[in-house]
Amino acid sequence: MRKQEPLQTRHSRVGIPGLQAGEDVKQRPVGELLRQWREQRRLSQLALSIQADISTRHLSFMETGRSSPSRDMVLRLAEELDVPLRDRNQMLLAAGYAPVYGETSLDAPEMVAVRSAVRRILTGHEPYPACVVDRRWNLVDSNAATQLFTAGVAPELMRPPVNTLRLSLHPKGMAARIRNLGEWRAHLLARLRREIAVTADEVLRELYKEAMTYPCDEPEVHQDNDVVVPLRIEYKGTELAFLSTISTFGTAADVTVAELAIESFFPADDETAEALTAFRDQRRR
Repeated sequence: MRKQEPLQTRHSRVGIPGLQAGEDVKQRPVGELLRQWREQRRLSQLALSIQADISTRHLSFMETGRSSPSRDMVLRLAEELDVPLRDRNQMLLAAGYAPVYGETSLDAPEMVAVRSAVRRILTGHEPYPACVVDRRWNLVDSNAATQLFTAGVAPELMRPPVNTLRLSLHPKGMAARIRNLGEWRAHLLARLRREIAVTADEVLRELYKEAMTYPCDEPEVHQDNDVVVPLRIEYKGTELAFLSTISTFGTAADVTVAELAIESFFPADDETAEALTAFRDQRRR
């Protein structure tokens, strides 16, 4: 994954934090949004009212519009429903309150600490690959080692914004070199389904539909001898095996920061570790 402009967010501030540029600012009633998120989380009115320490009657009145929730009530229910920060802002707007969570471009001066932290993680992880993506799997930044993933990828897949799911599973992307494509595809699509369940993001739903059309002749089954699902990919005639971890900012109070994810790849065996060190040394010559 060739590095793009460092840490540039593609959803910079557009006047109302939590809304993408070009998104319709027409708001649905807050009661509809509360009911939607409650049903998304598969909670009954009784279960949510117990969690939030309010009466079922009060919750019902808020959902039907017979009662208007206070600002604190909107935030309390959003917290209990684990609503993403972007959507909490929309709930507040729908209830007639100002958004609480800012959405700051990553290149803004006040984000210097975040940029520095992410850059340290990326460079400190070399010679192993690591990248940063936003909530829609678009590449924000990456370290030099990710070039081994993008070797031979079609140029059109590398035009910004680069979507890492598309880059991984598209037949003109990494898929041609992934030796356990069926297994890795199943892992990525399961992860995407979980994110759709959490965020209810329509763009992710469309991305999932697109990915399902990509060809794959391999069985999407997990090998019993693997502790976790590895990524096995060919590079310069060598098969490399990776395990991956995903990190997020646990105390984010800004929409942009909350939606960042850092995926770090670690060698799954000694042969891969030695090969990655050798590749790094070759780049430095």
